[in-house]
Amino acid sequence: MIGRLFSIVIDCPDPSRLADFYENLLSLPRVYDSHEYVVLKGPSGGDIVTFQRVEDYRAPQWPDPERPAHLHVDVLVEDLDAAEAKVLELGATLLEGSDKPIGYRVYADPVGHPFCLITPESVTLPD
Repeated sequence: MIGRLFSIVIDCPDPSRLADFYENLLSLPRVYDSHEYVVLKGPSGGDIVTFQRVEDYRAPQWPDPERPAHLHVDVLVEDLDAAEAKVLELGATLLEGSDKPIGYRVYADPVGHPFCLITPESVTLPD
């Protein structure tokens, strides 16, 4: 083993504002907050997401290869429709959807990073 995942770092123009969105989406509390960085951390210490201020931030455009995602987060949910209503209320935008109750839907967070809501039925992980 070379190492282990410590934190996912997301570039953005306003760390506090984007952290508000993910704090609600992932139910992770804010443990550090400054003008340049905001850190969310799960109670077990293993789930860490950091938001880093980047001047002249240029948002990705799904699925344009000229403006790639840079990061993609899958969020496991039980009910796509209920979860969609909540993320849209938080400020997400639906990018690619399905009216099926299982599977996945692609959204953009408030500054354009794509993320997916996925259901357990759509997840196939290697043993």
